[in-house]
Amino acid sequence: MKTLHLHLVSDASGETVSSLARACLVQFEGINVIHHLWWLVRTKGQIERVAEGVRSNPGVVLYTLVDPELRRPLEVACAETPGVTGIPVLDPIMRALGGHLEVRASEKPGRQHTLDDNYYDRIDAMHFAIDHDDGQSLGTIHQADVILTGVSRTSKTPTCMYLANRGIRAANVPLVPGVPAPEELKKATKSLIVGLTRDSRSLADIRRNRLRVMNEHRDTSYADPDHVREEILAARRLCQQNGWKVIDVTRRSIEEVAATILQMLPARDGGGE
Repeated sequence: MKTLHLHLVSDASGETVSSLARACLVQFEGINVIHHLWWLVRTKGQIERVAEGVRSNPGVVLYTLVDPELRRPLEVACAETPGVTGIPVLDPIMRALGGHLEVRASEKPGRQHTLDDNYYDRIDAMHFAIDHDDGQSLGTIHQADVILTGVSRTSKTPTCMYLANRGIRAANVPLVPGVPAPEELKKATKSLIVGLTRDSRSLADIRRNRLRVMNEHRDTSYADPDHVREEILAARRLCQQNGWKVIDVTRRSIEEVAATILQMLPARDGGGE
């Protein structure tokens, strides 16, 4: 198995370069990756320690440093150290944007984490998602941008939290067998309502594991395959009757489900991270 020393260098929280690294590394199998994380690098002393770390453990260096004075020592270390490849991951995008807009970038570190209106929108959306989780606060559910509904264990809560982190006010309402869907849900006509569903066999397996974790050994229909299948069919009928979108989450990650929902929303002003 090959070993890779991967240095991730950022003048901020490292979220951007970490996400890029993860997106690329999943395409390579059989690699032992040793991560070297260098966050909030903003002084000459810090960059010198990074350069020394790169020399001690040669490998690939991904960095998102925008200050030329900080970048230069790292670029020199990468160029002079055998077995090191340095990649300024934001440069191609910054150059393309600058050329298109005919505007020079500000070169100020950490600006994506500035406490601006978008930041406070995300915090507000987080509070909203928590307050409206699992059918709570139905009286104000009509204020949601997105309402997720579906039977138990279809990833409604984590998807809402992911959307909230993008500034989307998301709520979720569970569909319980034998219990009519809340009227507040049907009246929330200005919200995008999406039903989440899952393959019945997969859902039954997830529920069995859930019961096992909870040490629940009583005979219950909660994880019975036939009962689960009926639940899913009833939920689909409800969504069809009300004209709600449906997303099958069986083979999709939370990120993929959220991305699909974001595409369904009307165009929004502003930007994410």
